[in-house]
Amino acid sequence: MSTKAPAARVAAKKGGRRKLSLPVVLLIIAGALALVSLVRLISGANDVTSVGQVAGALELAVPIGLAGLGGLWAERAGVVNIGLEGMMILGTWFGAWAGFQWGPWAGVLFGIIGGALGGLLHAVITVTFGVNHIVSGVAINILAVGVTRYLSNFTFAEEPGGSSKQSPRLEEIDKITIPGLSDWMQDLQQHHWFFVSDLAGIIGGLVTGLSLLTVIALLLIPVTWWVLWRTAFGLRLRSCGESPVAAETLGVNVYKYKYIAVTISGGLAGLGGAFLALVATSIYQEGQTGGRGYIGLAAMIFGNWMPGGMALGAGLFGFTDSLKLRGGAENVHAMLLLLAILLVIAAVWQLYRKKYVAAVISAACSALLFTWYALTDQVPSQFVDAAPYVTTLLVLALSAQRLRMPKADGLPYRKGEGK
Repeated sequence: MSTKAPAARVAAKKGGRRKLSLPVVLLIIAGALALVSLVRLISGANDVTSVGQVAGALELAVPIGLAGLGGLWAERAGVVNIGLEGMMILGTWFGAWAGFQWGPWAGVLFGIIGGALGGLLHAVITVTFGVNHIVSGVAINILAVGVTRYLSNFTFAEEPGGSSKQSPRLEEIDKITIPGLSDWMQDLQQHHWFFVSDLAGIIGGLVTGLSLLTVIALLLIPVTWWVLWRTAFGLRLRSCGESPVAAETLGVNVYKYKYIAVTISGGLAGLGGAFLALVATSIYQEGQTGGRGYIGLAAMIFGNWMPGGMALGAGLFGFTDSLKLRGGAENVHAMLLLLAILLVIAAVWQLYRKKYVAAVISAACSALLFTWYALTDQVPSQFVDAAPYVTTLLVLALSAQRLRMPKADGLPYRKGEGK
């Protein structure tokens, strides 16, 4: 009798969670889309998966995803980057300033540089001087607000249409649409068929009015995965986040890799800020990041410090944020029904695992949501505005038990400890 199967089972138990194969992932995605389609038919909220809704969700998810990707680079090297919000703020200002002077692509470049400068400052403070990572990140967030306000006073404030809190209008980055496919998907979506129209809405949103910068941002996700998990450089960088002392004994220059990772982290956050100024709004406005750096950090944690999971988290938060743009109260009301059904599924799963207390709590919350949905036609506008932040808290609370952060993430390290 072969010992391979028992050995595999033992390895799976030791390793914890099994990796999902591609067919299983696709099946889960199809099931989730079918559930959303069912909720859409019951609630009549046809905008939930419309082409415009999906396109808006993608545009809102990109800056969150770029911030999350930046956080992933830093934390895989062992540096907690709470300063993502400040680095995004620097990216918005530098991107808008250079975009106004020399065009949108110069703005993209300077947005990356602005965020990278914030990342470099964070690296100097935390890696070289050993300051607490949280303290440094919070200080950078505060500093970024003051610096951009100061710079705006003698740049944008002197231009027509500008002020100390906003820039003049900026030139937009070109957008692409695939004509035949886009029109076909819009026609299918307008029929409101089960599953087919929802799938058409998603595909249509991905091929209609797509900014070239969005395409670049999406490509950065597989590029990050390949660099960090398929190259010697990535292995060394990740070893600094798992065990810097062991990495140093093997000849890895830990300081150098931490510096590189945190600077790239800031550059990606700055790119997210430049996206907000040059694509999402075509203008710089004070406070326009709106906490997206923190939400990007939450997306990274939800994704278990992996690029694919982070992208799913950013998509979830972007979709939730976009619900208020088109029939917000009706769409969020429909999401109450979706969340209630998901809690029923969670209760059944907890019963299967014999976790009766968790099952009872899930069932009780589900009953409350079903009651709320049945007794109302819309949700208050204040709840619509708060939906992205409520989603952030719920997702982090529900996913906390399965998280596995890099072992040395946020821990102090001094050069020479491995010698």
